[in-house]
Amino acid sequence: MTSNINIEVTLAEDKMPEVITWTAPHGGVSDPQKAKAILLGLWDGDEKSAMRIDLWTSKMMVDEMNDFFFQTIFGMADTYVRATRNTELAKEMKEFAKEFLKKASNALEEAQKQQQ
Repeated sequence: MTSNINIEVTLAEDKMPEVITWTAPHGGVSDPQKAKAILLGLWDGDEKSAMRIDLWTSKMMVDEMNDFFFQTIFGMADTYVRATRNTELAKEMKEFAKEFLKKASNALEEAQKQQQ
């Protein structure tokens, strides 16, 4: 059996992603779902290297990007502990994610104050 996850990116004239949609028919997501950003990591076992596709639309706001990164790092900790059973390092990743969000939110607030 083969299962597909389909990602479609519509580009604006400046080649920036304008619309990102995805489906995963075998995962129960048959209707296209919109996304403002995507972080896709792939591991090449032969080359022992990670490949990434990082895309976001111009509609992605900085506060949303901060939340997206927080949730991604936090979720990666759960994946990491399932794969390695290293609960201590996963706990550190979650603490880093919380501190990251706090610092990112503070930086955004400061930038907004300076713009006023």
